[in-house]
Amino acid sequence: MSGRRTCRVAVNPILYWDRDRGVDRSPAVFAQAFADLQDIGFTAVTADVPEDVSTTDYHHWISLYGLSPSPGLFSARFDETVDLASEINRARRFAAEQVALGLDRTMVAGAMVPARELRPAVGADFSYDRLAGAVDRLGALCLALQEEGLRALLHPQVGGLFETEEEVTTVLDTLGADVIGFGPDTGHLRWAGMDPAQMVRRYAGRVGGIHLKDVFGDHLEPGRLGRMSYRRTVETGRLWAEPGRGVVDLDAVLAAMPDGYDGDYMIEIDRTSIDSAYYSLKEAYAWATRAFALT
Repeated sequence: MSGRRTCRVAVNPILYWDRDRGVDRSPAVFAQAFADLQDIGFTAVTADVPEDVSTTDYHHWISLYGLSPSPGLFSARFDETVDLASEINRARRFAAEQVALGLDRTMVAGAMVPARELRPAVGADFSYDRLAGAVDRLGALCLALQEEGLRALLHPQVGGLFETEEEVTTVLDTLGADVIGFGPDTGHLRWAGMDPAQMVRRYAGRVGGIHLKDVFGDHLEPGRLGRMSYRRTVETGRLWAEPGRGVVDLDAVLAAMPDGYDGDYMIEIDRTSIDSAYYSLKEAYAWATRAFALT
């Protein structure tokens, strides 16, 4: 893979604030994450502005660590329980924040729904009518983001309504490239039974962002999918992996990326499989150095 493309490698520091004992998004946690990212060598971080921090202050804050913002993620349920008007208003506020940080695109994901949190990666409680309604709601939200200057990229995630290959392709084929692009997460695609490289090739002209995530194979066999809840599967410590440790063919994914791709390559590790968040991301950066010939 070495030397294939000029790119910017970013990272989502989820390892620092999403913990077994709960979420801790305090300034001290973010400060430690930013300091570690700087020490490791990363120069871009997910644009994830904590509550009670202004966009201007956040931009200045990360710049102190030599970091610049990389596209964030907007998540909503999109099912029949959602208040679409309220979500569109929330999306507009999110877009204003992201655009103020100099960004022009964002990942958009379906938030967890109960049936799929209990039985992940198998399209639990599937309904064509529910999917059609979700696609319509997603389309309306994407257009609202577009009006605010932010291009939406579908970011399929296990546990949400856009989980299986049928659901992902239905969204992209129904809405079209003028409404939504593609922002795959290689780990979530693989967990849900898809070939990430094949999906990237299929929608290469619409890829505007990507999360490079690896997974172990322990829970991915068809007979084991959906046996445990999302949380229980993660808690085994044998789902998420540092890049190169798992079964995702990241070489094939990078080879499938379109010529002229102008987005970032976001490394994301939801749960470390080694001693600490710092050493997990240090190993990830070593992988990126080899993959992208970073200096």
